[in-house]
Amino acid sequence: QVQLVESGGGLVQAGGSLRLSCAASGRTISNYGMGWFRQFPGKEREFVAAIAWTGSNTYYRDSVKGRFTISRDNAKNTVYLQMNSLKPEDTAVYYCAANKILVSDASLYDYWGQGTQVTVSS
Repeated sequence: QVQLVESGGGLVQAGGSLRLSCAASGRTISNYGMGWFRQFPGKEREFVAAIAWTGSNTYYRDSVKGRFTISRDNAKNTVYLQMNSLKPEDTAVYYCAANKILVSDASLYDYWGQGTQVTVSS
């Protein structure tokens, strides 16, 4: 089992930055693909970014490309999401997830954190 705990969410003004962290425990995530997803009220979770277990491959949804950066530190069993130039439409609950296969489909991820709220004010 892998337990994931997100942190770093909060309230920020448009144009600002936040760095989300996802700390894993219970098992090393060094051989897991890791993803970040977000969920708007009343909506399904949507893919934001993903990173291969080696860290060599990263993927982003189009709307966050150039603004968000996913990274990982396998020695710390932690994944990060650096979010810059935040927009009000980025306001959502952000979740990290782990899966053996690197995919953007939330339904295929095995482990999930509890989520952290990100609110961007205009």
